[in-house]
Amino acid sequence: MKIAVISDIHGNLYALREVLQHIDEQDVDTIICLGDLVGYGPHPNEVISAIRRRGILCLKGNYDASVVENKFSYIRETNINSFSLPWNVEELGNINKYYLQSLPESLMLKFEDKIIQFVHGSPRKINEYVLEDGDNTEEIMKEFSGDIMVCAHTHIPFVKKFGNKILINDGSVGKPKIGRPNCTYALIEIYKDMPVKAEIKEIEYNYNKVIKDMQMKDFPETLISSYKSGIEF
Repeated sequence: MKIAVISDIHGNLYALREVLQHIDEQDVDTIICLGDLVGYGPHPNEVISAIRRRGILCLKGNYDASVVENKFSYIRETNINSFSLPWNVEELGNINKYYLQSLPESLMLKFEDKIIQFVHGSPRKINEYVLEDGDNTEEIMKEFSGDIMVCAHTHIPFVKKFGNKILINDGSVGKPKIGRPNCTYALIEIYKDMPVKAEIKEIEYNYNKVIKDMQMKDFPETLISSYKSGIEF
């Protein structure tokens, strides 16, 4: 079983297209999305349509949940979010809002003999940051009874072992924070009686196209510049 895991597309249709094309070349069995389809980028409706058209199994992210509620319930009340949240609420069609609202927050699947839990933030909170060396990470993995946990939300990808367990963060398709304007996703291979193989794929795309669209829609320059740098604003 070969699984591609994507997340944190954040309304960046050009990045999503590039990543899906790369995934299609990997001969995967399934694609799973860990949420945050909307927020920040200029194409929330188009991103949701692309995910639905492909029939990709998807979770709800913290930004998705905040847009559905039209509240700073799961995101920080920053200057950027003070622009991005109401913009997305206004831009999204009702059908797409209902779709986001219907998404689950966690998914537990069994592939071969491995139990995998997929979450956006952590099993405890949709917006909890799980970093490679975070103070809470060891505790979360001790509490975890499965074999592989796959998370997102931080936009910083990694693969790390905790004894016999594996923790994977796929990073971000549309809003990287790796110091480069590149997309990342995770590729997981699980076969019977073989060690699990997990790797992070980093993909370049033409980020100038999304920047141009953001400029045309009068997005804040601070937000636009973060797409060039791959650094948090």
